[in-house]
Amino acid sequence: MTYRTSLDGLAKVVSTIVALIFIGIVVLQYSIIKGEGWAVSICTTVAFFLIYFLAFSLRPISYKITADELIIHRLFSDQRIDRQQIMSVELIDKKNIGWAIRIFGSGGLFGYYGTFSSTKLGSMTWYATRRDRTILVKTNGLKKIILTPDDPELFVAGFYAEH
Repeated sequence: MTYRTSLDGLAKVVSTIVALIFIGIVVLQYSIIKGEGWAVSICTTVAFFLIYFLAFSLRPISYKITADELIIHRLFSDQRIDRQQIMSVELIDKKNIGWAIRIFGSGGLFGYYGTFSSTKLGSMTWYATRRDRTILVKTNGLKKIILTPDDPELFVAGFYAEH
C-alpha cells in the first residue's frame, strides 16, 4: 500500500522564502549588471536552480509497503529497505526524539531529510516532510529512520498487516 506525505507549515514557508530569495537575487543581479559580469550572473542562476532542484528531487513523495520491502519514493532515486532488515516500526512522539540537529541534509526546504542527530536517539536518517506524525523504523543494523506519512497509525498497522 502507498502512503502519502505532505509538507508541514514550516517546510512550506521555508520552501517559499528560499524560492523568493533566489528569484530576488537573480533578478537583482541581472538588473545591476551592465556589459560585463554576465558569467557570474549565469553561474549564480544555475547554482540556485541546481540547489532548488536537488532539494525538490530528494524530498520524500510517498512511502510504499510491499511484502518484501519498504520503499521511500523520491523523484529520481527511491530508497528501498528490505523488510527482513526491519526490526520495528513504531509511532514516536516528538518529545521522544529529543532535540535534533541536522548533520547533513535539508532542514525545511521541501521537507526534512538527510542525517540528523538527537539527544535521545542519536544518529538517524530522516525522510520526512513534517515535524509531527512521526514514525521510527529500526533496522537490524541499528539504523534509525524517521518517516512522516500523513496517516501514521494506518502506516504502522499496514506495515504489520503486510508481513
